[in-house]
Amino acid sequence: MKIIISPAKKLSTDYFTIEGTPILFIKEARYLIDELKSYSVDEVKGLMKLSDNLAQLNWQRFQDWNTKEVGQALLMFKGDVYQGLRADTFTDEEFDFAQKNLRILSGLYGLLKPKDLIYPYRLEMGTKLKTSKGNNLYEFWDEKLHNSLREELGAKEEIINLASEEYSKAIQLKKFENPVITPVFKDLKNGKLKIISFFAKKARGEMANFIISNKIQKSEDLKAFSNLGYKFAEYTPKGELLFTR
Repeated sequence: MKIIISPAKKLSTDYFTIEGTPILFIKEARYLIDELKSYSVDEVKGLMKLSDNLAQLNWQRFQDWNTKEVGQALLMFKGDVYQGLRADTFTDEEFDFAQKNLRILSGLYGLLKPKDLIYPYRLEMGTKLKTSKGNNLYEFWDEKLHNSLREELGAKEEIINLASEEYSKAIQLKKFENPVITPVFKDLKNGKLKIISFFAKKARGEMANFIISNKIQKSEDLKAFSNLGYKFAEYTPKGELLFTR
């Protein structure tokens, strides 16, 4: 089983370390950083649609890249998904399971394993950064992320898609011959079931935690998930696993 998740905009600097694994797509990351280093603060602001403060922060990160401390990817990200994932509570055995089975999609780094050492950054996959490969990061990464994950997969190994559409699009899920299972989380509000972004993100992190802490290997076992009060409801016509509360 391979689990894919999105990165996060929020980062933690509490877990800097020299111990970890190397980034697979370091050549590509260096190329993107070299492109971004040529941008002014105002150009970064416009490209990434940031406030003045965030534009300055991320411009400085691009300038300082490869000169500051690094941290393991799974512990560096601190958004809603990662609050649910709670990687800082993992045992060594659970972290090793995550290293084998969990992959983080990234606009800058491509495809990350949990222990991969990264420099602080922000570069969303949907960013329209022009490169020698095209007008955006989807064109830059092209089939590289898809091919990389495909090489890791066993013949019938399942992919559990816990990434947002912005990121799952980059790995071209429809091209896989392997089974792809997408858990979906909906809340009952005003008599209707709806996806509420904040809750859905945290639930995706909780699902990743559930898989890792229980060392789950088959999607059928995901139906036992009950974190945050969600319960399995049905397989949807799209082949999704629907959980409701």
